[in-house]
Formats: sequence, structure tokens, C-alpha cells
Amino acid sequence: MSADTSKFAKLMELAKETSSEKRRDLLREVTDIFFEDNKTDRSETECAMFDEIIVAVANDMTEEVRKNLAGRVAKSKSPLRRTARRLATDTIAVARPVLRHAGALTDEDLVEIVNTKPQSHLMAVSKRQGLGEVVSEALVHKGEDPVLVSLLENSTAKINRKSYETITERAKSSPALHAPLVKRQTVPLDLLNDMYNVVEKQLRQHVMTRFESVSEAELSEALKKSRNRLDAVFGGQPDDMDDARSWLRQMVEAKKLQPPMLVQLLRDNQRTRFMCALSYIADMPFNVVLRLITQKDVDALAILCRAAKLEKPLFASIAVIIVGGENGVAQANKFAAMYDQVSSTAAQRAVRFWKVRNSSVSKPQSNAA
Repeated sequence: MSADTSKFAKLMELAKETSSEKRRDLLREVTDIFFEDNKTDRSETECAMFDEIIVAVANDMTEEVRKNLAGRVAKSKSPLRRTARRLATDTIAVARPVLRHAGALTDEDLVEIVNTKPQSHLMAVSKRQGLGEVVSEALVHKGEDPVLVSLLENSTAKINRKSYETITERAKSSPALHAPLVKRQTVPLDLLNDMYNVVEKQLRQHVMTRFESVSEAELSEALKKSRNRLDAVFGGQPDDMDDARSWLRQMVEAKKLQPPMLVQLLRDNQRTRFMCALSYIADMPFNVVLRLITQKDVDALAILCRAAKLEKPLFASIAVIIVGGENGVAQANKFAAMYDQVSSTAAQRAVRFWKVRNSSVSKPQSNAA
């Protein structure tokens, strides 16, 4: 009797056996024969029969037997799709290796599993090598934060822009997503820029490093995409905005608006005039300046001042007044060092995104009333 005939006979015997104990023994024997040496030249008929019979008897197997079978199916290169699907929807102890490694599962299978199974199964799927965009999109739609973290940390997973936009929006209120999102090399630049004002200082450096390393062509393409996205306006305008705009117009027309005036405006508690003046001098939309000052975001302010070529002592003085508190000299020294750490090139690239993102809210113009 040939080896193929022997395997065929064993499969038929397994299909007909009614005793659970004998069926388990036959199953072990059949799987040992089928998976011997992890052969890849199984005939289509052989694989189809094994696939059909194993699925039929799977419910009679103990979990331990199914776990053993799952481990072998996960490593197999044979097209055992039905068996793989059955095991992938089992308990997570059985399903995990199949979800992570089985080549027999299609993207369609994986999306269905993601849409119907618990988070433990989604976590296993998120770790697959070479994960396709359609599966990643399903994970982003259904997965909780731990699943998204795992997906972002899977460097072989393909993630499309739509999914990145969804993750970025979620990350704004979910600190767990900050590091894996910012550190992932394929995040679109304009979305990465969105995260700058959200993440902590250490992660901001990753954003600036990306800006510094990209080519002008990549930056231009990212800016184009950024222009096509809608962006919510930050907050409302101050009550004395009309007065500040009128003052700004007069100062510009009289050619009296100079950077050193910024510090005096703050000292005189003329914050809206200060923000209008900084917005004009730095050529930056007012709502960007409003956000930085309201949130006392000194890191972002350093980038803005660096890009606008405002002198370091001026930035340090502005930062000291905005932050407040005691020991102004020590604070000024700290802020001056912060200014030095910002690359002029990276700063200019970052503010280009800020301008695009906030173009719906114009900066105060010299002829604005």
C-alpha cells in the first residue's frame, strides 16, 4: 500500500469512527502522517479531504488536542482553510497560533474574525506578519487601545491613511497611543504634526526629528494632503479682539510694530494685543498663537519663535512671563537652552503645517478692522 493510499484510508477510517476515544487516537495518527516533515507538495485532493474531515470531527476533540492541531496548522503551508478558520474561531488558547501565523487564512477570514470575536482574538491578529490594509482597518474600527498599540508596533503591518486618521483622532484623548503612533515611521507627516501639541516633551522630539529628515518633496506632498483636511477651529476669540485688531492696524501703518514690543505688551497685561502682534510678526494664524499662550505651551512657542527668527533673549523673556512663577533668572536660562535645542530647519517645517491646518482662521492683517 502506497503512502498516499495509507493516508486516504486513515482519513476514511477517521470519518466513519463513532467512538470518541478511538477517534482521538486516529486523529493523532492522521495528523502525524499529514504533517510529517512539513511537506509542501500535498495534492489538492489530499488537502481537501483532510480539511473536510478535520472540521467535521473538531467538536469531538478536547481543547488540548485542538491546541496541538492548531500549532501544526499554524506552521503548515498546505491550503487548509476550513481547518484554519475553525481553529481560529476557537478559544483563544487554541486560536492564537493560527491567528498569528496560519497562511491558510485569507484577509476575508481575518476581517470576519475581527468583526465577530473578542479583543483577545483581535490582539493575536494584530501581531501577524505582513498584515494587509483591509485587516488593519478592521482592527482600528473594532480594536480597543491595547490592540491598536500592538498594531502600531507591528512594523510589517500595512496601515492606510484613513486608519491613521482614525488612530490620530483617538490618540488625542488616549495617552496609551501616543508613543507607538509617534514612533511609527509610516505615519503621515501632517497627522504626526497634529500630535505635536498633544504628546509629552520627549515624544515631541520624535516629531521634530521626522520633520528634519524628510525631503522637500515629501514635505510638500504632506502639506497638500493637510490642506485637504478639515480642521476644527480652536476656541473662540477674545472679547477685546476688535480693539486689538484696530491697534495692530495703526501700529503697522505707522511702522512702529517691532518684536521687542511683545515683552512690554505682556507686562502691561495687554494679552490680546500681544497675541495679535506675535501672530502678525510670526506670520501665523491667530488661533495657533491663542492656543500656545492659553496652554502655556513653551515647547511649541520655542518652535514658533525659532521659525520667525525672533532672538533667543526675547523668546526667553516672553516664556518667563507666560509661565509665571518665581526664580525668573533660572527659568530664563532654562528656556534659552530649550530655544537652542530647536533646529531652525525643523521649526520652519513644523510651522508650515500649523499655518495650513489653521488657514480657516486668518491671522490679524494690517488692514483688518
